[in-house]
Amino acid sequence: MSKDFERFKQAIIDYIEQDNRESIEVNDVTNKFNNHDSEQFKRQVKALAALEREEKIEMIGDGRLRLKQLPDSLVGTFSGTDRGFGFVMIEADGIDDIFIPAKATKLAFDGDTVEVEITEAPDPSGKRSAEGKITRIIERKTEQVIGEFIPYTDDEIADYNLYGYVKAKLKKGPEHIIQIEMNGLNPTRGEIVSVDITHYPAYKGEDMRGVVTETIGHKDEPGIEILSIVHKHNIRSEFPDEVLAEAEQVPGQISAADLKGRRDLRGQQIITIDGADAKDLDDAVTVERLDNGHFQLGVHIADVSHYVREDSALDKEAFERGTSSYLTDRVIPMLPQRLSNGICSLHPQVDRLTLSCEMEIDQQGNVVAYDIFPSVIRSVERMTYEAVNHILEEKHPQTRKQYQSLVPMLEEMATLHHILEQKRRHRGAIDFDSDEAKIIVDKEGKAIDIELRERRVGERLIESFMLAANETVSEHYSKADLPILYRVHEQPDESKMKRFLEFITTFGLTAQASKDSITPKDLQGVMDRIKDEPYEAVISMLLLRSMQQARYDVDPIGHYGLGADYYSHFTSPIRRYPDLILHRLIHYYDEIGRNQQDKKRWESRLPDIAKHSSEAERRAIDAERETDELKKTEFMADKVGQEFMGTIISITGFGMFIQLPNTVEGLVHVSMMDDDYYRFDEDHLVMIGERTGKVFRIGQPIKVKLMRADVEEVQIDFSIVEDFAKGDKSKGKSKPHKKSHQQNRHHKSKSNQSKHHQNKRAAKQTNKKNKNFKKKKKKSQKNRRHDFKIVQKDKE
Repeated sequence: MSKDFERFKQAIIDYIEQDNRESIEVNDVTNKFNNHDSEQFKRQVKALAALEREEKIEMIGDGRLRLKQLPDSLVGTFSGTDRGFGFVMIEADGIDDIFIPAKATKLAFDGDTVEVEITEAPDPSGKRSAEGKITRIIERKTEQVIGEFIPYTDDEIADYNLYGYVKAKLKKGPEHIIQIEMNGLNPTRGEIVSVDITHYPAYKGEDMRGVVTETIGHKDEPGIEILSIVHKHNIRSEFPDEVLAEAEQVPGQISAADLKGRRDLRGQQIITIDGADAKDLDDAVTVERLDNGHFQLGVHIADVSHYVREDSALDKEAFERGTSSYLTDRVIPMLPQRLSNGICSLHPQVDRLTLSCEMEIDQQGNVVAYDIFPSVIRSVERMTYEAVNHILEEKHPQTRKQYQSLVPMLEEMATLHHILEQKRRHRGAIDFDSDEAKIIVDKEGKAIDIELRERRVGERLIESFMLAANETVSEHYSKADLPILYRVHEQPDESKMKRFLEFITTFGLTAQASKDSITPKDLQGVMDRIKDEPYEAVISMLLLRSMQQARYDVDPIGHYGLGADYYSHFTSPIRRYPDLILHRLIHYYDEIGRNQQDKKRWESRLPDIAKHSSEAERRAIDAERETDELKKTEFMADKVGQEFMGTIISITGFGMFIQLPNTVEGLVHVSMMDDDYYRFDEDHLVMIGERTGKVFRIGQPIKVKLMRADVEEVQIDFSIVEDFAKGDKSKGKSKPHKKSHQQNRHHKSKSNQSKHHQNKRAAKQTNKKNKNFKKKKKKSQKNRRHDFKIVQKDKE
């Protein structure tokens, strides 16, 4: 739709909102905007229909309409923050997240199912979301916490009938004190313990109680911080004895019986390409140029389902874990190492069982023929990304000589990769190209360096081949009308996309589409225009945060970010349970049956697997994020007082978040900006100095000094280096937008809502802090998600 049409829709909303009547007639709209001729009236009908579809208005009969009314109470999931306030997410279509002030949370924890009452309706223009208060906690999600134990004295124990208390930090939310009852374990001072909650507070000031069920270690032990994170996110780090015993029964070699029904590919030039430190090699590839000029791409994936049988102890444990967790200094595998690094790993020069997807691909990147089948392979070489990059990009003579028999195939691989990549770009797949930070640790696990690893041709060609296989397998079983799991990524939330599109205009950028009809191709056009610009990383990050989270589902609704109509995870069964399930289903449908009874069996089971796998992935991602933040803080701890160049990546009412080139992030709190009184303009996301006119913008380079790197709090604080803090006094700078704190209270985009709602509360604090700059700082919210890692996992 045109911008004029969007403006007309907004004008209708504004008119209805300003009218004092409970509802208005359609004729009122006609008369207000003088839409009496046929073309104007058709435009009005289309606008009203669009607003009704978007659930911004509702028709109530007799030709009358009104703004969409929210019910008095709703049920949803509470999402907390470190600063006490939160949001309730409602699953029903058309209802955006509801802001809950800190005083109205009824002591709900992150993830709790709650009943919420609307106290203030949303602004139909999109400037504010609804505000509410929690009236009832329906179901508690947090049943266990991790924290440090502090014992009471003998006299206190006698008086209170309690051992002591535990200071616990939940996944999201402020620190809590849990009183420890006498009927559990009796830990010693300083031990990190797991506590089962037995009593939740019903009112502010009431104690939370629990029993200690497990001691994890002492707070001073090396590595205890990561162990605490693992336990906090309920990641299973030890395999039960029965699982290990079952793994021991798996043969270490392939037998003749294992080859029955498999296509023998051991004579083909098949290789693996992975990182130098990878041990679980679950994919191998080969490429051949055919006589007709097409490419024959073979993607061969470890057949884990041959060894992990349905409902076995190994299978049940893999389901519970859902995924391998890759933390900074350790891997917590989904499967025991005997399988993940042994018989399932596609080591060179040994026979391995695989599931293969062979594709004939034309010069335009179209898959014109394919076959999916069980196979046996023998990889001829274990290649690394580094070696492939030496061969293909740097033309390194020694490396090309070392792998001279593979060089022709690798060059064909590069050619095919570029064709596939161009096809994806043409259809609109969004390429969030970004360097990945690798934290280097010493033997004791201490962070000693942060390396940025560029995704070069070696990494990208494997990505292209895995994408092709995942899409081909997914489309095959979808069109065969057979139940499988899909990896889905829905269209971005309209309010978040609106906010993003408004933001990029400050860089002179526009997308050739409206917020409710924007395609991945439109967004890729934005990414193309910012290539190699200094603000590329910031806009890429903000676009990622405007996206929905990818998840698993039983319906093939497509993958927005990849621009794919069909997408499933097929290529990593050693470390992802959905891939293992897909392999099991491939065998099942080919070997057992495809009748209605077989389909119904899996139709009933797959929804639970999809939901559990999505939750397990989120736990692993959260644990990886927390571990990386911990280790980055540890790396910076001995650099206090040093100066660094950085980029402003976020601005809030209480300060600015800065990212260094090594991906370390920290806060410049407003109390450290003591050369002026700074006001946060939330419409333009800038910080403006009232006296000097300095303007700090997202994407702006800045020089900072490290003031604090607190490993225990996992918090990094910067100050601006005085001789560099010149701000931006360009003619196009934003003027302070005069708004009441009521108006500033909430914006619909949840990625920015927390910042904007913090601004409401921080605004009053900011006034005081700018007058008294040396006051103690409030603890800032810091919840950086590894969005790029999630995107990369969808390409594997």
